[in-house]
Amino acid sequence: MNSVSERLASLSPSETLAMSQKSNELKAKGIDVINMSVGEPDFFTPDHIKAAAKKAIEDNFSFYSPVPGYPALRKAIVEKLKRENGLEYKPEQIVCSNGAKQSVCNALLAIVDKGDEVIVPAPYWVSYVEMVKLAEGKNVIISAGIDQDFKITPAQLEAAITPKTKALILCSPSNPTGSVYSKEELKGLAEVLAKHPNVIILSDEIYEHINYVGKHTSMAEFEEIRDRVVIINGVSKAYAMTGWRIGWIAAPQWIASACSKLQGQYTSGPCSVSQKAAEAAYTGNQQPVEDMRAAFKRRRDLIVSLAKEIPGFKTATPEGAFYIFPECNAYFGTAHAGRKINNAADLAMYLLEEGHVASVGGAAFGAPNCLRFSYATSDENIIEAMKRVKETLAKLS
Repeated sequence: MNSVSERLASLSPSETLAMSQKSNELKAKGIDVINMSVGEPDFFTPDHIKAAAKKAIEDNFSFYSPVPGYPALRKAIVEKLKRENGLEYKPEQIVCSNGAKQSVCNALLAIVDKGDEVIVPAPYWVSYVEMVKLAEGKNVIISAGIDQDFKITPAQLEAAITPKTKALILCSPSNPTGSVYSKEELKGLAEVLAKHPNVIILSDEIYEHINYVGKHTSMAEFEEIRDRVVIINGVSKAYAMTGWRIGWIAAPQWIASACSKLQGQYTSGPCSVSQKAAEAAYTGNQQPVEDMRAAFKRRRDLIVSLAKEIPGFKTATPEGAFYIFPECNAYFGTAHAGRKINNAADLAMYLLEEGHVASVGGAAFGAPNCLRFSYATSDENIIEAMKRVKETLAKLS
């Protein structure tokens, strides 16, 4: 009998990647699909970063790197944290991995034992809950709807903490909602966490620079909890380097050492050339980051104004990242040409096959009444996509 491990059988496939694949299959058949399912900047990596990668190849950076990354990259990250965030770390507290995704998974596998509870605010990024399962932990979901801008309150957090709570995963700016916790809101959560010294905070800050409301606040800025905050970040979103696969943690020494030990057994250090490119990203000209942020803000304004014109959509105005997450349950129970819409997954598939716009149903993010659209695409695509969505939904009754 061919059977995979229970560990693997318990995991769900990534719905974002599944929708992206379905969209690519339709494109391969010659259908003009606008893919708004995947969270990936559509910009090219800045030239000075590409030049550093070429130089790294010429300089023969083609050997294994240290497991937690080259000292020069870790030092560049330490300097970034001091310059941009006012935080003091040592290079030994930085562990570079094959993308921020591996960084999150490393941290969970390093601290979570079987049966430990991990608090995950919903809507959440699809992989968090699956990684907790992989670590044999138990997901404790706190739901925060559109009426509270998809952000949990200190009271909700306090109510979710039990003696079994090992960690909280917090993502701000958020994927999938684009919500950003203000400094005051984070302070409220930090005050709750200060009362529970056994809870580790995994602070996913990968969208740090795609922020439309001012300076980013890191959970590690709060003195009372700093010694148990694991910052997770990387170069993929801010520097348009998704395929380079460089993420990192800045963590208490014991967690950094544990993640390095774990990584040493299953991937070792990340790509040598990518690390030299990432070093150039952090030490070089930061203007491209601001240029891309400004473009995303313009697109945010465009897509929100168009989405608010779509009957049945309830759309919040995101303050960061590059997603809108409209509530769409007004369409549940409707039908067109014998095709019934029972849930957001049905609606996403209907929009893809009938309107040729790819989105992702909210159930994968713990918010079954919503759809996620990524606006990391051109203004022209945004205008055309929202036109198609509006016209396709109008057929439902």
